[in-house]
Amino acid sequence: MTLVVGIGAGLIGIAVDLALQFLEHAAFGYSEGSLLEGASQAPPWRRLAALVSAGVLGAVGWWALRKWAARVISVEQASKGTRMPWFTTVANAVLQIGIVGLGASIGREAAPRELGALFAEKVARAAGLAPREVGILVACGAGAGLAAVYNVPFGGALFAVEVLLANVSFAVLLPAFATSAIAAGIARLVVPTTPMYALPPLGLTPQLFVWSVLAGPVIGLGAAAFTRATQWASATRPKKAGILWAMPLLFAGVGAVAMVLPEVVGNGKAAAQTAFSATAPLALVGLLLVAKAATTLATIKAGAAGGTLTPSVAIGAMLGIALGTVVNAVAPGTSVAAFAFVGAAAFLASTMKAPMTGLILASEFTGTGPEMLVPAMLATAGALGVVYFLERTRLSDIP
Repeated sequence: MTLVVGIGAGLIGIAVDLALQFLEHAAFGYSEGSLLEGASQAPPWRRLAALVSAGVLGAVGWWALRKWAARVISVEQASKGTRMPWFTTVANAVLQIGIVGLGASIGREAAPRELGALFAEKVARAAGLAPREVGILVACGAGAGLAAVYNVPFGGALFAVEVLLANVSFAVLLPAFATSAIAAGIARLVVPTTPMYALPPLGLTPQLFVWSVLAGPVIGLGAAAFTRATQWASATRPKKAGILWAMPLLFAGVGAVAMVLPEVVGNGKAAAQTAFSATAPLALVGLLLVAKAATTLATIKAGAAGGTLTPSVAIGAMLGIALGTVVNAVAPGTSVAAFAFVGAAAFLASTMKAPMTGLILASEFTGTGPEMLVPAMLATAGALGVVYFLERTRLSDIP
C-alpha cells in the first residue's frame, strides 16, 4: 500500500501541475516562461478579467458544493479516522486548481494534499488495513501530494510526520519517506526538477548571524499577525448565498491590484521570485509585501479554499529583505537574497508551527545548501518563541 500510495500521489502531482500550466497559459496568454513573465506581459485588462473569472467560477462552484454536497473533511481530520467524501473532496480540489490557475492569490498545495490523502484513504480501507495504519497512510498521501507538485520529497515527508501525525517512529518514518520519494520521482517526468526559486550566490557573514538572532522575534510577530488574520478571514467568510456576490467583488479587487502589480497573481511564486532575485528596489519590495498579504487575506475572506504555504514564503522573503536592508545600511556586506531566505524560512516555519518542515521546505524550494540553515535556525527559534508566547498569553486570557 505504501508503494501504491506513492505512485498515486505522483500521478496526482503530474495532473495538478499540467492543469495549472494549462490554465495559467490560457488565462494570461503566454506559451513559455514563468507565470511572472506571462502575467507581466499580459495587458492589465487581461489580469483583471482572469481574476474576475476566477471569482465567478469559485463563487458558483463553492456555493453549490456547500449547499448540496457533503461537508469537506480536512486532511487533519482524515488522518484521525474521519472518512473523506470522494465527490466533495475532488470537487473542492478542482475548484482550488481552477482559481489558482486563473491567478487567485492563494496557495496551490492544498489540492494535491487533499487528493493524495483521499486516494490513500480509499486504497488503505479497501485493503483492509487497521485504522491506525489507514491514518498513517492518509497523512503520507497528503505529504506525498505536496512532495510531487513542488518536487520537495524531504519536505513532503516531514509535513506528514511533523504536522499531521506529530509522531516520529519507524512505523511513521518508513512510509512517509517512501511515499514522498516515490511520488516526487514519478512527478519529475513533468514537474520541473530545478529549484522553484533561483537565488544569486549566498554567503555567511557575521552580520547575518547577528541579524538572524535580532530579526527572529520580529518575524515571529509578523507570522503571528498573519496567522490570526487568516483565521479571522476564514471565520468571517460569507455564508451560503453571500459568496455569490462577495467572491467576484473581492476577486475583482485583487484583479485591480494585479493590473498595477502583476507579481501578486497566483500562489505567491511570482512575488517570492521577485524578492529572491535581490534586484527589486526596496520600495517595490515593501509595496509587494503589503499587497501580497492583503490579496491573500482578501481571497480567503471571499470564501476560497486553499493553502498559505507559498504566500508565506513570499511574505517572509520580502519581510526579510525589509529588515535586512536596515543592517546593510549600517554594516554592509550581506547578500539581500540571504536575508530573503532566512526570512522566508522563519516565517514559513512559524505560520506552519513546524520548524523542521518549514526549514527544509525553504531549503528545497531554493536549492540552498545546508550552511544557510544555521542562521535560518536561529531566526526560526526566535520567531517560534514569540509565536508560542503569544498563543499561551492569548489562551491564559480566556476564562
